[in-house]
Amino acid sequence: MNTIKTIALMTGLMLLLVFVGGALWGRNGMILFFGIGMIMNLVNYWFSDKIVLAMYGAKEVTDREAPVLYSVTRELASRGQMPMPKVYIIPSGGLNAFATGRNPKHAAVAATEGLIQALNREELAGVMAHELSHVRNRDILIGTIAAAIAGAISMIANIAQWGLIFGGYGGRRDDDRGGGIGAILMIILAPIAALLIQMAISRSREYQADASGARLCGNPRSLASALRKLQMGTMRAPMDANPATAHMFIVNPLRGGGMMSWFSTHPPMEERIQRLESMII
Repeated sequence: MNTIKTIALMTGLMLLLVFVGGALWGRNGMILFFGIGMIMNLVNYWFSDKIVLAMYGAKEVTDREAPVLYSVTRELASRGQMPMPKVYIIPSGGLNAFATGRNPKHAAVAATEGLIQALNREELAGVMAHELSHVRNRDILIGTIAAAIAGAISMIANIAQWGLIFGGYGGRRDDDRGGGIGAILMIILAPIAALLIQMAISRSREYQADASGARLCGNPRSLASALRKLQMGTMRAPMDANPATAHMFIVNPLRGGGMMSWFSTHPPMEERIQRLESMII
């Protein structure tokens, strides 16, 4: 169901791009801005591992330097018939972890010092299984494509906004656009709609990584227990994370509730734990 939902959301995001781009700038403008957005995000995708690891001061470790983390990751990679990823430790007391890399052959997993100290081996295996599932499920690529489309929609809306200010779009004629009020509403609402869909895709992939990770480690209870500890740890000592990378972590370091949960990169923790517990036989 998560895969079907992701496909439906990605399709909706692409249709939104076609609709907005065609309405405001025509087909050529839509293709241009989508191409710009895709190039920007593909560059980020190609070098994302180096960028985000450097951003958090992560240090690559060996089996001698981090025997438990390394051996757990190696066992899971072997069980999942995946290449062994590089293993990093983030010098932070916060409880969090993430995976990065453009494909399974160029992947890395990183965990904070606080996470390694707070979890037992089974819980750590649940977290690492979740992160390896992101790699195996190609979630980094999916997120990059979603960000490219959403970014293209935002660029189209922003340029159209400046076009309105200076007296025109620089594209199609006014009588082809259905009126200025409709265009203004589209300029305002389209980027919000694109962001909502992008965040929904991210939440869907988190559910998928939870389910895949529980199957990989063979114990949904261990991942559910780890998520409880991570939730409490994040509430006590939130990790100082860049909002642009918040979606990469297993627990969202940015807090928000109510309507703000629609803009969250992660689903509610209670729902994630409930779904994992429903997998326990």
